[in-house]
Amino acid sequence: MPSTQTIAPLTSETPAKNVATRDAYGKTLLELGSKREDIIVLDADLSGSTKTKAFSQKYPKRFFNQGVAEANMMGTAAGMATMGYTVFASSFAMFAAGKPWEQIRQSICIPELSVKICATHAGLTVGEDGKSHQMLEDITLMRVLPHMRVIVPADAVEAASAVRVAAETDGPFYVRLSRASTPVIFSDDYKFELGKGAILREGSDLCIVACGVCVASALDAAEELAAKGIEARIINLATIDPIDTDLVQESAEKCGAILTVEEHQIRGGLGDAVAQAVVHGKPVPMAMLGMDNAFGQSGTAEQLLSHYGLDAPAIVARSQELIKRKA
Repeated sequence: MPSTQTIAPLTSETPAKNVATRDAYGKTLLELGSKREDIIVLDADLSGSTKTKAFSQKYPKRFFNQGVAEANMMGTAAGMATMGYTVFASSFAMFAAGKPWEQIRQSICIPELSVKICATHAGLTVGEDGKSHQMLEDITLMRVLPHMRVIVPADAVEAASAVRVAAETDGPFYVRLSRASTPVIFSDDYKFELGKGAILREGSDLCIVACGVCVASALDAAEELAAKGIEARIINLATIDPIDTDLVQESAEKCGAILTVEEHQIRGGLGDAVAQAVVHGKPVPMAMLGMDNAFGQSGTAEQLLSHYGLDAPAIVARSQELIKRKA
């Protein structure tokens, strides 16, 4: 495996730019479609929102709208994959992971077919659509499946790179994408590596491990912690499965405490994945920020992250509590 990346994210002097990871997905599909005729795209009647519409217009013979029939979509994707196609299947995360779970297990994961499920509108940041659409259990559902690679990109740059890697790699993938426009963290030359975490900031007082839209909040929290004399190592763990066990265990040994942050249930999500790696290697005090046995509610993405304790101030407060436990 490649060595762990140590990456400097864009600095505060760089002009702020917000882009939704679903937008990067749509643009990357067009790029892939122009290079590979084996790329097929399926959608469950939400192509305008999942950003597959541009592909449907450019390559209509390689796009199939499956209607509001997600289980059928996954079965169709599996069948096409048996013919040698690389198939991207998209819907909102609630419908892409929840409704067709049996078909994903039976028809995609057991035979290890090259179906790439790219689910948009995941997590709390779906916002005003409320708890019915705020999928907070999809990482759990997908990472429990053998052979499924689970990816949660931190920004649009990483999303584009991860989609390319998924297209180039045989077997099933689940790529979790956001509705909300979120800060661009990485420069355009950043390369996603499957199964490898990335150190975005060094520190030894504690390690904050985040994925998806929470990575930007973790970086903001690190700045506030530094002003208080606490140096936090920040890790972007975009690959939830296969997890970068070496990096997690090395961080536990170096920092002596780990905090995980995710817009997902803490049961079965990023926190559980990191805890399993820690307990088998270097047990240290841990805390998990995420949804704890609760559904969401309607509100803006920013309001919800603040209300449920997933913004920078909440990360700072929990980090300080964890430092006391470590001591």
